[in-house]
Amino acid sequence: MTPVLRAADRPVLIAFGFVVLLIILGGLYNPQFLSAFYLLQQLQVASFLGIIASGLMVVILLGHIDLSIPWVVTIGGMTATAATGWWGEPFAWLGPLVAIASGSVIRLANGLGVALLRIPSMVFTLGMNAVVQGIVVMYTGANAPVDRATPILKWLAVHETFHVPHAAIVWAIFGLLVVLMLGRTPFGRYVCAIGNSERVTYPSGVNTRSILIAAFIASGACSAFSGAVLAGYAGKAYQAMGDPYLLPAIAAVVLRGTSILGESGSYPGTIAGVILITVLDSILSVAQIPEAAPQIIYGAIIIGMMLVYGRARRTEG
Repeated sequence: MTPVLRAADRPVLIAFGFVVLLIILGGLYNPQFLSAFYLLQQLQVASFLGIIASGLMVVILLGHIDLSIPWVVTIGGMTATAATGWWGEPFAWLGPLVAIASGSVIRLANGLGVALLRIPSMVFTLGMNAVVQGIVVMYTGANAPVDRATPILKWLAVHETFHVPHAAIVWAIFGLLVVLMLGRTPFGRYVCAIGNSERVTYPSGVNTRSILIAAFIASGACSAFSGAVLAGYAGKAYQAMGDPYLLPAIAAVVLRGTSILGESGSYPGTIAGVILITVLDSILSVAQIPEAAPQIIYGAIIIGMMLVYGRARRTEG
């Protein structure tokens, strides 16, 4: 199975069906859930998670995981807002590019650790997350370098064109790039091959290490850029702003699209997972359900998908 647009996939349609069902149930609880304003607002909020999930999907397709999302998102937001402080107002537009560069550098280190040192991605990326957290806290003194978002970040996050949030448009652009990259380029074919079996792919002449490194860099660029846009939405960057996105991002990718053990994936399934989790989180929040509930749900989704995919792999074997 290749990670391209497959609208007819039954699991994806089921996931979108759950989204519609949740919205209807929410509408019964509060009619505002069915308003166009609410739906567009949820699309805007989902965009931050969607951009992160777009890059993470590539890493998971390779059979790896990235646990450095929280502080890559944070450093993306902080460096994007700090561009003004470093170079002045005329260079504020460089903020998003600086965020992408910072995220790419961090994930480059992740890729080198996993591809060259052969350290398990779960271990290395978790350690890198702690390292980045320590560096940021030490450098900033537990405060953001700049306490306000730049106009370009606000334009990306909260402005609209024809009533469509710019954040959603940005997510669509990132998603399209991921779909084209995975479905229309040799890189995408190599990702699928490595996800099926790196040992089999390597002797065929594919530079598997370069593919791993490139995938982590792409994921870092997505996470850091999402942090920049999130800073525009919140009006500023702040410590640990990426913490709430780790489990939801993994859950969104594996919920109805991508095997957490690699091999196969569907970007429409990732879209469905992102929207489903966003709407579910919103309904739980409005219903004043304790904050622990979403975390339990996300963890259960990940464990459940691990059991499903692990069972399928044993059956095939």
